[in-house]
Amino acid sequence: MNPLRTLALATALAAVACHRGGDAEEGRPVVAVHTAVAARVPFAHVVGALGTVAPRPGRYAELSAPAPTRVARIFVAPGDRVAAGAPLVEFERAPFEAAARSAESALASAQHGYERAVRLTGAGVLARKDLDLAAADLAQAQANQTTAHRSLELATLRAPIAGVVTRMTAVLGAPVDASTPVVAVADPSALDLLFTVTPADAAVVPRGAPVRVTAGEDARGEPVGDAAVTDVGAMVDSAERAVIVRARMTHEQRPLRIGETVFGRITVGTHANAVVIPAAALVPEGEGYRVFVVDSAHTAHARAVTIGGRGDAGVEILSGLAAGETVVTDGAYGVEDSARVVPASDSARP
Repeated sequence: MNPLRTLALATALAAVACHRGGDAEEGRPVVAVHTAVAARVPFAHVVGALGTVAPRPGRYAELSAPAPTRVARIFVAPGDRVAAGAPLVEFERAPFEAAARSAESALASAQHGYERAVRLTGAGVLARKDLDLAAADLAQAQANQTTAHRSLELATLRAPIAGVVTRMTAVLGAPVDASTPVVAVADPSALDLLFTVTPADAAVVPRGAPVRVTAGEDARGEPVGDAAVTDVGAMVDSAERAVIVRARMTHEQRPLRIGETVFGRITVGTHANAVVIPAAALVPEGEGYRVFVVDSAHTAHARAVTIGGRGDAGVEILSGLAAGETVVTDGAYGVEDSARVVPASDSARP
């Protein structure tokens, strides 16, 4: 082949190769993303927790029959307000009255037997052990009489506190068992919020911490008011591996209902000078997180970060990012290291 033609062909191929390389560089994929600037601001560390509304200890009662029997009368229905001492349910009284009369008779007999044993022991006719036996019989009879009279009193269940009937399972004429509660009463003005948190979160929740409460299972529910932590459990529930945090409402926007599901945002502390970014900027990586930092050439660089708490303002960054640096927020999951990024059309939104 002609040397001149060979040189010309080589030059042309080199030019084509260079041109293609330039196209590959210029044609590098461009990702449209939203960005935000890491800010140094006061940051409230918030722990989110799911909870329920429960009656306060001592302000809730469940009542059952004193012994197996049948329901004779029902005085109230669920939702009724009752005063302390008001009748709730009455059981058939005849068996309890008969038991009380029998106990009275047995007590009288035991009392007579004890007095006789005292006289005969004093006269030297009975041994001391016979007197002790008579004393034991009298004590047993007294206990049986007390139990029988208490059962007779409980033949009519009465409200031990003023409140609202929250449950009624008694059915007129139906048999009931002593181990099954048939009616419950709670004071609706004395309710607690029981939140479940992880042991790690429980370690940083102090008594008195403020709680923003919303209805439902997350913070997007209806606001129902503010509360304060009154107690942090000292043990971990073996089934749920969670710790109970008890709180009490300090301001209600609407009344709460027993058994209602609520969500609490517990503020456990405030850092006055924290580096904060939106939560959308975090990309999970193994057991940690990374963010994509955008440089002046619009290139996104992956960087590992250590996060602190989460709050309404976003996520606190403890290390790996400085205030003033720009990070990718929405769209971060579609970005690769060293990718070119451009602002999305609505990136100017706050």
